[in-house]
Amino acid sequence: MANPVLVEVTRGGIVESFHRGGFALVDGAGEMIDHRGDILRPVFPRSAIKVFQGIPLIETGAADAYGFGDRELALACASHSGEDGHARLAAEMLAKAGLDGTVLECGCHWPFDASVSRELARRGERPTALHNNCSGKHAGFLCTAVHQGEETRGYVGLGHPVQQRAKAVIEDLTGFDLNSDVCGTDGCSIPTFAAPLKSFAHGFAKLVSGHGIAAERAAAGRRLIDACMAHPWEMSGTGRACEALMQAAPGQVFAKTGAEGVFCGALPELGLGFALKIDDGATRASEVLVAAIIAAALRSHDADLATRFDALSKTTLRNWEKTEVGAVRATLD
Repeated sequence: MANPVLVEVTRGGIVESFHRGGFALVDGAGEMIDHRGDILRPVFPRSAIKVFQGIPLIETGAADAYGFGDRELALACASHSGEDGHARLAAEMLAKAGLDGTVLECGCHWPFDASVSRELARRGERPTALHNNCSGKHAGFLCTAVHQGEETRGYVGLGHPVQQRAKAVIEDLTGFDLNSDVCGTDGCSIPTFAAPLKSFAHGFAKLVSGHGIAAERAAAGRRLIDACMAHPWEMSGTGRACEALMQAAPGQVFAKTGAEGVFCGALPELGLGFALKIDDGATRASEVLVAAIIAAALRSHDADLATRFDALSKTTLRNWEKTEVGAVRATLD
């Protein structure tokens, strides 16, 4: 059975396009609060679970050993825009472990934000691996390896202790066996593991509720989530959806995007976790759907706050003359 249509794209009064997908909203005990579509089919979460991958940075003691504060922890969970402050902070993290950007194995690309790339080019500069949107996460991996006395070369490989620790955390939080059948390679060269949407949602609910996991792991995850909510720019970038979602309810909403139409996150005060996937991978659809899911979850808790997310669950479409011509809107009702 096909997943339901969760996002419509209108032009005038006509639905011009639509996006199918699924989502799960789960509490710490694993009880389903709301869902649509197939939430049991394994999907790749991509960057949406960087908090899970960042937990060993804290559990090994590396974060404290290098004096990392909330800004550094937020960057370790980031898919950032490659702005100057992002690249500089990633370099500072590496320097604390006696490293520099040449050891990064995430690859190099121009910043995804066109204005940031144009500014870099205007200055006659070219991007380095520090501008990679995952450089903060990789800086965290490398700092953990140095703190543990491990070889840094090849830290992106599945067999390296860095990735084995991350895999163990993901298995613990999702309750899903991450064997070779569900393993792929992410854009930044690390392993990425597919699991059901329900499992990822439950993992985030565990972290914010403390239900079903060790207290130390819940504390580590919550520390990362709190850092991201306190510093959404470091975790995303200027004008990015993650930043807008967390600024709409400071300290009450954590939301993290992943490639190919994925979003994961949590509502800490309610002890809930969520995960969504747009079937065709469209970011425009995932960004309005996540706002609609948050709005629905908050409706009975804080109606005024839910209204803020209702506004984010619809994006106005304009033509080259800036005339309003349609909208991208979630359709949960």
